Amino acid sequence: MAAGGSTGVVVVALVCNLGIAVAKFAAAAWTGSSAMLSEAIHSLVDTGNQVLLLHGIRRSERPADAVHPFGYSKELYFWSFVVAILLFSLGAGVAIYEGVEKLLDPHPITDPIVNYVVLAVAFLLEGISAARAIKEFNRRRGDTPIFRALRGSKDPALFTVLLEDAAALAGLTIATLGISISHLTGSPTADGYASVAIGLLLGAVAAFMSIEIRSLIVGEAASPAVLHDIRAAIAAERGVGRTISAINEIRSMHLGPTDILVVASVDFEDQATAAAIEEATSRIERTIKAQHPAVRRFFLEGQSMQDHARAERAMTSPGGSPAETAQAPASPAQTLPAKQPAARPQAPAATLTLASDPAPAKPLSRKERKRQKKRH
Repeated sequence: MAAGGSTGVVVVALVCNLGIAVAKFAAAAWTGSSAMLSEAIHSLVDTGNQVLLLHGIRRSERPADAVHPFGYSKELYFWSFVVAILLFSLGAGVAIYEGVEKLLDPHPITDPIVNYVVLAVAFLLEGISAARAIKEFNRRRGDTPIFRALRGSKDPALFTVLLEDAAALAGLTIATLGISISHLTGSPTADGYASVAIGLLLGAVAAFMSIEIRSLIVGEAASPAVLHDIRAAIAAERGVGRTISAINEIRSMHLGPTDILVVASVDFEDQATAAAIEEATSRIERTIKAQHPAVRRFFLEGQSMQDHARAERAMTSPGGSPAETAQAPASPAQTLPAKQPAARPQAPAATLTLASDPAPAKPLSRKERKRQKKRH
């Protein structure tokens, strides 16, 4: 998913929404329509959202540094989440508030023809923006169903503009119906209900966007098609005379729309040399990046199947991972046996005098020495 295509879509939406917002505010001030005022606020929020998306795209393209060694691609996800929050809090909240206020204090719409003209211009400009977004979205999704493509999209800049444009066109339709009913019946309540409906619509879109972007911030895997090609590239190095005997697992994460991190664990053949392993790793990486340039970082880990399975069990066992890891014997191919210090004899707690030990000699007196001489 090229960032350039997303940037163009966002710029077109920004220009269109800015013009629409100005026209809607002028019409709302002239006619006193709550639905038109809600639509004006909606367009103004959309304009601010596009500015934030452009800011996020620019910041996400900064190169990696010592503080962020994997780059700044996730900046786009953060700013897209801010957009979703703003769409909910400002767009939906203000629209509902205006509608409720109109219902509590009804006042008629003056000069509705102005509203119709502005709505027609807004339909035209929103249609241009939506057509550009739909064209880019269809190019990327291919034959994938629309809803599944939205759920699986990794580019929030594109699907945010697409959803905003769809919500804008739906909101314009609701506003047109509300203003028309109020014009034909003379009752201002239809205009208020239309404003509330626009607010609920924006809230639903914002909720959907928040859920999807939250998932991207937490970390989503690459698409099944990308993972299939990665596994095929690694599996090509298996077999007789090859360096890999088994694939333990492959994990991936989108750091950005065009920035994928891939980590694979494989079991190398015991007789494979270091040079052969290096050559195989380079071939795998070249193949993957040629097929999917979005895979910017690829790491290959060598680990026996037994050690990998043991490590996985340790990670998934509740409360037992430290003990299992400590008790797991290290693989001789990976870890050298540690030197064991020689056992030291423990000092006795107290010095004992054995019965067989001779008693220390005691000096004899003069009389005893004379007596011993007489005996001899």
